Amino acid sequence: MNIRAVQIWGFLFNALGWIFVACTMAMEFWKITQIGGSGGSYVVKVVWYWSSLWRSCYTTSTAISNCIDFPVLWSVEDYIQVVRGLLMSGLTVGMLAFVLSFMGMECTYIGGKEHRKHKILISGAFFHILSGVLSFAGYLCYASRVSAEYFNPNFIGLKQNNSAHIVSLHRFDLGTPLFLGWVGSVFEITGGAFYCVSVRKIVSQKR
Repeated sequence: MNIRAVQIWGFLFNALGWIFVACTMAMEFWKITQIGGSGGSYVVKVVWYWSSLWRSCYTTSTAISNCIDFPVLWSVEDYIQVVRGLLMSGLTVGMLAFVLSFMGMECTYIGGKEHRKHKILISGAFFHILSGVLSFAGYLCYASRVSAEYFNPNFIGLKQNNSAHIVSLHRFDLGTPLFLGWVGSVFEITGGAFYCVSVRKIVSQKR
């Protein structure tokens, strides 16, 4: 494959991955659970309890939501602070990586001489991979907390009393933003790998 084509594919993967990660920061339903939905001949009432990095809400089947915003930074649970920090760090490093990789790409006319452009591109690839790893770790931290609560037999989840007066426990499941974020993180790592492959091909051709 042409070296420029490899670098362009790397840039597209990185851009798409960075956008995915950025979108998940504002998305809702990071974790979700459903209560209700089984009423027999009665009116079916369903309530979805969900949470994001910024607030916790419940939504009824009539599309009415009631939310509680998380308090100030130092009052939020530790794992949410960690996830926020990792994702924001990943996005910041990704912005730096975009600048470096754009300067080092073969199809651009900035960045200096060819040998210097290769070093800049390698630096951009490193920061793109680092951005993907930081983001991936953030989603993994959040998912591990939700999974630990889900599989913990002593964890008391949301309770529902049905018509037989039997209490059933509901634990949170992983939401769509986590899977979208994992895909975005892998895209960023893949894009950085494309840059590394392109520089390796250039060096091999010269030898």
